[in-house]
Amino acid sequence: MLVQQILTSKPVGEVFTLAPGATLSEAAALLSEKRIGAIIVSKDGKHPAGILSERDIVRELGKRGVACMADSVDKVMTAKLVGCGKADSADDVMQKMTDGRFRHMPVMDGDEMIGLISIGDVVKARLSELAMEKDALEGMIKGF
Repeated sequence: MLVQQILTSKPVGEVFTLAPGATLSEAAALLSEKRIGAIIVSKDGKHPAGILSERDIVRELGKRGVACMADSVDKVMTAKLVGCGKADSADDVMQKMTDGRFRHMPVMDGDEMIGLISIGDVVKARLSELAMEKDALEGMIKGF
């Protein structure tokens, strides 16, 4: 399965972004309100400067306490993004996420972000693919 197929199964326009000057408190509120695990940091919503996950916020809280919540997201975000393209396979994306120990990945078309996928999206797609393969094999064995 390709990333493009995963994107088509997701609601359109569901990538949430914050500007680099937003605070961790604003980020935490958006994460909570939207029930998501990561936010792309971007000036224009299309060109990511970084990604901020719930883990990033928890790590800062653990180190410095609630005072960190006034910091801007660009001080805490992961600036070195690992992305993927529409033509990448789900298996390749899953491997990148596993190797990098992260759960969210922007989908890029050149330098422009066109979507965001999570490890949950990739696992769901892979499970669907495996179920179809299983059904096809059962059909061949049983003569359907």
